[in-house]
Amino acid sequence: MQAASDSLRRARPLLGTFVEIAACGAASANVEAAIEAAFGAVASVHRLMSFHDPASDVSRLNREAKARAVAVDRWTFEVLAIAEDLHRRSDGAFDIAVAPVLQDLGFLPAAKYHQGTPSKCNAIDLLPGCQVRFRDPDVRIDLGVIAKGFAVDRAVEALKEQGLVNAGGDVAAFGPKPELVHIRDPRDPLRLLGAVTLVNEALTSSVARCDLIQSLQPTRSYQPSSTRARDAQSAQSKAFRFVRRPAFWPMP
Repeated sequence: MQAASDSLRRARPLLGTFVEIAACGAASANVEAAIEAAFGAVASVHRLMSFHDPASDVSRLNREAKARAVAVDRWTFEVLAIAEDLHRRSDGAFDIAVAPVLQDLGFLPAAKYHQGTPSKCNAIDLLPGCQVRFRDPDVRIDLGVIAKGFAVDRAVEALKEQGLVNAGGDVAAFGPKPELVHIRDPRDPLRLLGAVTLVNEALTSSVARCDLIQSLQPTRSYQPSSTRARDAQSAQSKAFRFVRRPAFWPMP
């Protein structure tokens, strides 16, 4: 006889947004444990890659990496390596070293002493032993969006049979059951622009929410491969491996 299926959905404030995780399985205790493990993975990414937490890897790098090599967690090192690759493949449109500009715009808290210099992502050295060094004293990084995608992937790994992870617009669904994701109009949240059905896929959406960033549009743009919804920017089997929006668009 087939066991009854239990479904649970939880949401918590993490990564500068609300992270929603849903899962289903044969036993409620197993589903609850899987959701807790998924939130634990997201919380670890938050702890390691937060710009605001002075104890995070990102904060330690921004303080110390200009003077010496700094050892970071392997997850942080992995995100930095892929961010560097995306920076190169996007001709600089994806850029994690734009924190000084975000600070000048008020999107991030300003340092006590800083100068809003142009980005210098190519001045970041990734060294053996998960060590990182900045070759320019003006470099400061914000992992923002790419950390959210990475956190979604880690949460998916923690879940088992069927589930969905939504980190403020970075969505991943897996399992045989289709998941319907609605895309809201950012100017009128009660109005739907469209819907996307995901089966073992991920979707990332974003919107330019502030006139202040209009002058910071990237020199190279990428068009969505799908027109199923106007603001759906990508649908991939992995949320982390392809990013459509520039890294300087801040997390919600």
